[in-house]
Formats: sequence, structure tokens, C-alpha cells
Amino acid sequence: MDGKNRNNIKTGITVDIVLKKDQRSGKLTRGIVKDILTKSPSHPHGIKVRLEDGQVGRVQQVINS
Repeated sequence: MDGKNRNNIKTGITVDIVLKKDQRSGKLTRGIVKDILTKSPSHPHGIKVRLEDGQVGRVQQVINS
């Protein structure tokens, strides 16, 4: 699943996100969702989340739900 729709993302699932500093390179960071920061139902660049380790980025792919 992609990370553009908010209803695909729940707290506690594993996702790949792109951090702000990695947007140019496209490097992905894997982690577990702690908070969903985007309020709108969808976003063209991915829903913004905070991982359990505190990193913030936009979801590119949902690994498991």
C-alpha cells in the first residue's frame, strides 16, 4: 500500500518514510508509526507521521498493517 491515503495508516504499523533531509536522494527510513501528523484524508507526497524513535517524515510505503 502507498502512503498517500490517511485511512491506510494506523498507529503501530511498520512503514517506510522519507525524511525531510533525504527528500532529494529518496532514501527511505523504516519504523513504527507513533503519531499521524497530517489531518487531511490524503496528501500527494505522502501522509506525514512521527515514528516511535521521534523521526518525522512522509510515508512512502506501508509494510504491514
